[in-house]
Amino acid sequence: MNGDHLLTDYDVLILGGGAAGLFCAIEAGKGGRRVAVLERAEKIGKKILISGGGRCNFTNLHCQPKNFLSRNPHFAKSALARYTPADFIALVEKHGIAYHEKTLGQLFCDNSATQIVSMLESECRSAGVKIVVNAQIREVSRDTSFVVRCATSEYRAPALVVATGGLSIPKMGATRYGYDLAKQFGLGIIPPRPALVPLVFHASDRKRYSDLAGVSAEIIATAGRESFREKMLFTHRGLSGPAILQASSYWHEGEPLQIDLAPDRRATQPIREAGTRTAVAAEKALQSFLPKRFAERWLQSHPLKSWTNASLDAFERELHAWQVRPAGTEGFEKAEVTAGGVNTDDLSSKTMEARKVPGLFFIGEVVDVTGHLGGFNFQWAWSSAAAAGRAL
Repeated sequence: MNGDHLLTDYDVLILGGGAAGLFCAIEAGKGGRRVAVLERAEKIGKKILISGGGRCNFTNLHCQPKNFLSRNPHFAKSALARYTPADFIALVEKHGIAYHEKTLGQLFCDNSATQIVSMLESECRSAGVKIVVNAQIREVSRDTSFVVRCATSEYRAPALVVATGGLSIPKMGATRYGYDLAKQFGLGIIPPRPALVPLVFHASDRKRYSDLAGVSAEIIATAGRESFREKMLFTHRGLSGPAILQASSYWHEGEPLQIDLAPDRRATQPIREAGTRTAVAAEKALQSFLPKRFAERWLQSHPLKSWTNASLDAFERELHAWQVRPAGTEGFEKAEVTAGGVNTDDLSSKTMEARKVPGLFFIGEVVDVTGHLGGFNFQWAWSSAAAAGRAL
């Protein structure tokens, strides 16, 4: 699928051969457009292949606009309404790919993420899409058309779609290129930051809890106004697990993270009812819902002052509102996605086209729309790509 020609004319050029870029190419190609996808890596769909532990969590049955964050919370509504999880599932079923629901509406391939990449490749072939890998872009300019200059070739088209992704997982080839292009054409950027990312303890908390690495518990994590009830996992450096990853997208440097260690429980009730209120009773009460090692550590670092009702009330409150002040995140290396990106004020929510630059489109992760954990970011890729591809 590689092939550089000196000068090639197309109707649509798409920068990026990931989920959004390939899907946009399919939609535009089906509409009779001559489409070329330029991918800088040696193969397409690299992030798809590693997603979901190699099984690709390709969408979520419960996809709603509330599952996305953006400076403009309404922006994603139009695209999500016009290309839904059911639409993508129909495509997966058409290709005979077996899948299952894991938890909370998350859909995964039964076998391998390679099936999703193969499906997209097959659809691209049917739509007559040209895919060029190892495309090292030197320059993008615009005269009567958009001109993309690579090392040995030049591509021209009246429409250019930027699907270059965010900054997460740089070892997979993530770069700032999409943001630089947006700036080049006068679009605004909401500062990118790591999202769906583990959080790092300050030194004192790290010393206290790092040996609990691998211990997990069901909790409610709250950052800002958003709360998530799922598992939390201790790491050698801080906290991870679905609840923490979800909350991390809403957490900002310097802010506290609030953790309810005993959701829907009156954790001190067994202590109050114990004939003799002792440390053993407290330990037993905590171990009914927290892993043993964490329960012991919690009691060491949050000892009960006395066995009075007032003291038990204070202990109860602390269990439901453990305040952690993270030192930071594990950064883009460990982030599943990038929050921030191309300012949605500069794009049409119906077509993803730049308002001031006709023919220029931005889709997928490069845009300031970030999904929750669990297949939502893939659904945004498919939906935003469909919006642009059909508009083309």
